[in-house]
Amino acid sequence: MNNILYLVVPCYNEEECLVDSSVVLKEKLNQLINEKLIDEKSRILFVNDGSKDKTWEVIDKLHSEDKIFQGLCLSRNKGHQNACLAGLDYAKDYADMLITIDADLQDDPNTIKNMVQKYLDGNEVVYGVRSKRKKDSFFKRFTAESYYKLLQKMGVDIIYNHADYRLMSKRVVTELLKFPEVNLFLRGMVPQIGFKSDIVTYERLERTKGESKYPLKKMLALAWNGITSFSVKPLKLITSFGIFLTIVSILCFITFTILFLTKVLNYEFGSYIIMTIGLATGILLIAMGVLGEYVGKTLQEVKARPRYFISKVLNDEDK
Repeated sequence: MNNILYLVVPCYNEEECLVDSSVVLKEKLNQLINEKLIDEKSRILFVNDGSKDKTWEVIDKLHSEDKIFQGLCLSRNKGHQNACLAGLDYAKDYADMLITIDADLQDDPNTIKNMVQKYLDGNEVVYGVRSKRKKDSFFKRFTAESYYKLLQKMGVDIIYNHADYRLMSKRVVTELLKFPEVNLFLRGMVPQIGFKSDIVTYERLERTKGESKYPLKKMLALAWNGITSFSVKPLKLITSFGIFLTIVSILCFITFTILFLTKVLNYEFGSYIIMTIGLATGILLIAMGVLGEYVGKTLQEVKARPRYFISKVLNDEDK
């Protein structure tokens, strides 16, 4: 069996760090080739996710200088998850195993060798798991760890402290592509496939150049997508809370009626009732918003629109 490895690297506005990252990844790939762990046909596939800077020009230049670098350009920005899937879908026709890793290389590339060794030992999925989060701020560490725990309590099969740094065999990627959904949350989808798997731990590195392309807004959006894509418990919680609120409202109505009739309270107390109504209305609007999220996602899935479009390809390989 050939052991062709493809590194799938999603890129969005990464011109500042791409050259340095390409040097590191090429060195790691050549090291594995020299050690006979992977085939010499192994490649690095950069996926340009509709970058607004010169990311694609850098990828084009790297490809012209060394065919170990390949490129895939999406017609517009479709997000990290879609860029990863586009790269996996394209590279699966050439590779036996595929690793997704971000262009900033904060996910330690030295772990690639351990992943490959786990694959050669018979594992078809190898998850990169952060061993610690000491370099994160308290807020980021607390929210991230709480989020993973929340997902697990909601019944989502997810690997704790694992993001999108993983190795998958060609067979697993083929099965992954059978998922038709538009709203992608890969770290929740891959564990559902099954097959023999293992983990490797690493410590996340500091970004050397450029800025993070995942600000708090995007992180929250991805987190919410993970919850609503793999669990209906928020809807069940709304139902439970609605029943509770109804019971409390009935009890309050009976209590206030008795107090007004016995003249224990006067009608000036009505201001408190107005505030209570306002609070209840706010809660109901939030509940409607959560329900709307599920309805909106259902609409997107029913439309089944393409997840991405590829505009350019840099590849000299023969299928």
